[in-house]
Amino acid sequence: MTLAVLGLGSNLGDSRQIVLDAMDALEGILTNLRRASLYDTAPLYVSDQGRFVNSAVSGFFPGREDIAAARKLLAEINTIERQFGRDRSKERRWGERYLDIDILLFGELVVREADLYIPHQRLNERRFALEPLLELFPEAAEPGTGLFYKDLCRALPEPG
Repeated sequence: MTLAVLGLGSNLGDSRQIVLDAMDALEGILTNLRRASLYDTAPLYVSDQGRFVNSAVSGFFPGREDIAAARKLLAEINTIERQFGRDRSKERRWGERYLDIDILLFGELVVREADLYIPHQRLNERRFALEPLLELFPEAAEPGTGLFYKDLCRALPEPG
């Protein structure tokens, strides 16, 4: 079993309920699921869209702490996203979406591939992802570097 931390976000439809329902769906693939609070956040990168509801969950995913298991988790969360109406072919990058689920951490695994990047490649610049992660794991550190996420979060500008 590998400890996974996932970030969730939505800004289309009933975003609060979508995130809560997605957390319920994730209970089918992660054991001992823990849920962070819901956060109301301004969009980052593309400002001409509605506010987001963001959160994070953690739980144990069956299998080893390796890229094969991480890819299996990615496939499972992509299926959940589609169940909630996500169609990547119709989205603009960093734009509106019914549901986005990102793998923030997968144990201590570090992956740098085009379609899979763990820890999430923009985690260090995203307060909306770091704050829920830190709610679950206040002393979490970045695999590979050992930098504490709380220090990285403190260095980010306050949200507008």
